[in-house]
Amino acid sequence: MNEVYEFLKECGTYYIATQEGGQPRVRPFGTVNIFEGKLYIQTGKVKNVARQIALNPKTEICAFNGKEWIRVAATLVLDDRLEAQQSMLDAYPSLQGRYRAGDGNNQVYYLKGAEAVFSSFAAGPRTVKF
Repeated sequence: MNEVYEFLKECGTYYIATQEGGQPRVRPFGTVNIFEGKLYIQTGKVKNVARQIALNPKTEICAFNGKEWIRVAATLVLDDRLEAQQSMLDAYPSLQGRYRAGDGNNQVYYLKGAEAVFSSFAAGPRTVKF
C-alpha cells in the first residue's frame, strides 16, 4: 500500500474511473492519503463522481509517472468520521478553502480489496494487493 501511495503522490494527478448507467466516466484526481493504515482519496459530495461511487463503489485508478504506470482496482468505502476527513485536509491544506471536516460536502473514501498492477515497457507487470 505504501508503494502505491508513493507512486500516486509522485504522479500528482491520477485518473479514476467510475460508471454511470453503464457508461464509464474518467476524471483527474489529486488527493491520496494514508490514515489508520488505509489508503484514502477525497471528493465533494455535490460532485457527480460521489453520486456514481454511491451507486457503484467499484473503481479503477490509473496513473503514469513517465516510465511506468499503475492500475489500481478497488472498492471505495465512504468514511464519515471527522478524523478521517481532517487527516485528508491536513495532508492537503489547499482543500481547506473549499472543504471542512463535517461540512456535509467533504467525503473521504478508503480503498478496500485493492489490487495494484505496476507495468512498463521495460519489464513485466507486478501486482500488489492490500
